[in-house]
Amino acid sequence: MSVLVVDDQLPFRRAARTVVELTPGFEMVGDAASGAEAVEMVAALEPDLVLMDINMDPMNGIEATRRITAAVPATVVVLLSTYDADDLPADARDCGAAAYVHKEEFGPAVLAQVWADHLEHLGTSG
Repeated sequence: MSVLVVDDQLPFRRAARTVVELTPGFEMVGDAASGAEAVEMVAALEPDLVLMDINMDPMNGIEATRRITAAVPATVVVLLSTYDADDLPADARDCGAAAYVHKEEFGPAVLAQVWADHLEHLGTSG
C-alpha cells in the first residue's frame, strides 16, 4: 500500500515514515506539511492511504480529508492526532476519514489493523 504522511511537525512525519517502513506491505510515497500540500500531492500521486494530522494551518486535516475523499475516492484517509476520541472536533466524524488513531497509539500493528479493518468493511459493504 502506498502511503502519504501529512503533518506540520517534521519529527512526527519522520516517526510516521519509520512506522510505515516497518510495516510489511506498506511504502512511503511522500509526505506533506499542510492540508493544502496534501490535496495537491494526492492528486498527483494517488496514494492508497493518507495518514492525516488534524491541526494544521492554513488548511486543517479535516478540510483536506473532505477534499481528498471527494476528488480521489479510492484514497483512504486516516486521521491522526493527540485528541482523545471523545474530544474530536464534531466535523472530524463526517469528513470522510476511514478511521481515527491517537498519535501515541500509532505503530506498525495499529497501521496494519486499520488497513485490515478498512478492507473488511469494503468486503461487507460491497
